[in-house]
Amino acid sequence: MRKVLGTLLILTAVTTVAYWANYFTGGDVRVVDARWYSAFEDAFPVSDGWMALTSLLAGIGLWSGRIWGARFGLLAGSALLFLAGMDITFNIENGLYAQLAANDAMKFELVINVWTLVLGVWVIAFCWKEAV
Repeated sequence: MRKVLGTLLILTAVTTVAYWANYFTGGDVRVVDARWYSAFEDAFPVSDGWMALTSLLAGIGLWSGRIWGARFGLLAGSALLFLAGMDITFNIENGLYAQLAANDAMKFELVINVWTLVLGVWVIAFCWKEAV
C-alpha cells in the first residue's frame, strides 16, 4: 500500500506542475476566460507548489519506506484537503459545475476536485498511523 500511495503522490506532484505549465502557456485547463476566474486561479501556484513539494517528498519517502515519508504525507494530505475545499467552494459559488456537459476543462477540474479530496483523506488516514 505504501508504494501505491507513494506513486499516486508523485503523480500528483508531476501533474500539478504540468497543470500550471499549461495554465500559463496554452491555457487549455482554464474553465472560463474571465478576469474574475483568472484572479482566483492566479492565487493558487504558491499553495499548489507547496502541495506538490510535500506530495513529492511524501511519495519518495513512502516508496523508500522512510518515516519522514509519512510525516510529509500528513503535510501533503492537509494541503490537498485545503485546496480541494477552496476549489470546490469556488466552483459551487460561481456555478461552474453547470458547465460540465460542454466544457472539457471543467471535466478535468472535476477530476482534480475528486482526486484532491479522496487522496487527501486517504493520505492522512494512512500516514497518521505511520508517522508516529
